[in-house]
Amino acid sequence: MRKAYRVKKEKEFQKVFHTGKSFANRKFIVYILEKPDQTHFRVGLSVGKKVGNAVHRNAVKRKIRASITSLHDEIRSDLDFIVIARPSTVDLASQEVYSNLKHVFALAGIIK
Repeated sequence: MRKAYRVKKEKEFQKVFHTGKSFANRKFIVYILEKPDQTHFRVGLSVGKKVGNAVHRNAVKRKIRASITSLHDEIRSDLDFIVIARPSTVDLASQEVYSNLKHVFALAGIIK
């Protein structure tokens, strides 16, 4: 994912957390913040130490990024959103990550 599609700064993360809405399923929590003047969506990932060591956390992040890339055309462009992985995501295959993300995105209204 290109840099323009990422929420990177702590200030931006906190703004989404404190003023956005949250949605969850058993594997992911998603916070969304609508930004009507934005031309494309931005996403931030958070995978905590409870998920596992650095190797496991990075594997989970790669699977999430791949799922978001495949859903790219369906995602609304006027959003900043944060995806938080729960500890149980470490055991999921890529297809399971994709289906769980699609489910929580549908709950949140991220997908058009």
